[in-house]
Amino acid sequence: MTARNRNNPLALAVLITLFEGPKHPYEVATTLRQRRKDDSVRLNYGSLYAVVASLERRGLISAQGTAREGRLPERTVYGITEAGGLEAHDWLAELISTPVKEYPVFEAGLSFLPALAPDEAVALLQERGERLELQLAQVNGARELVEKRRFPRLFWVEAEFAATIMEAELAFVRRLAAEIASGGLSGVDWWRQLHADGDAAVVPPPIGDEWAASGDDEADEG
Repeated sequence: MTARNRNNPLALAVLITLFEGPKHPYEVATTLRQRRKDDSVRLNYGSLYAVVASLERRGLISAQGTAREGRLPERTVYGITEAGGLEAHDWLAELISTPVKEYPVFEAGLSFLPALAPDEAVALLQERGERLELQLAQVNGARELVEKRRFPRLFWVEAEFAATIMEAELAFVRRLAAEIASGGLSGVDWWRQLHADGDAAVVPPPIGDEWAASGDDEADEG
């Protein structure tokens, strides 16, 4: 599997799970869910079987036989190959060591924020903040539980990372909402005028030094 095929973390999850020993796909999914890895990797059975088939075609896993449980139909058991072990190591090392540009949907929304009226944006940001607070409370409750059970931190550092990102986002959302509401956000005056004009022609925002010139003009008028 070349670097261009490293776009689905579920494939890495399958490789690492099989590194522990041969399993059939249903057992792989069960293992991932029991360990709460589905909080970090998108998991559904349809995509899982497609990933398993892809890994087998690439020679990263191979069929080891079949297994049957009770009256359930036989399931193919897969094991990781030597090439699969090398790929899992290299892929994981790349994920840990190399930052990549990701495209969070919230970032996309922020990039088009002026399309909303300022007061509406404030209300929506406050709503997001409330939801983030609730999510953080749930995450912190889960953290307290695993700490009480003395579950090694090594096995839930991804949840700690997610909570850290969530805390940073909550702080940003609160600050941005307050700056828009107070008028302290640079450009907010143009933004408010844009929505106050109703059907008037949309005036493009000033860019670069034009902001300063615009501010000087307003100061002169005062």
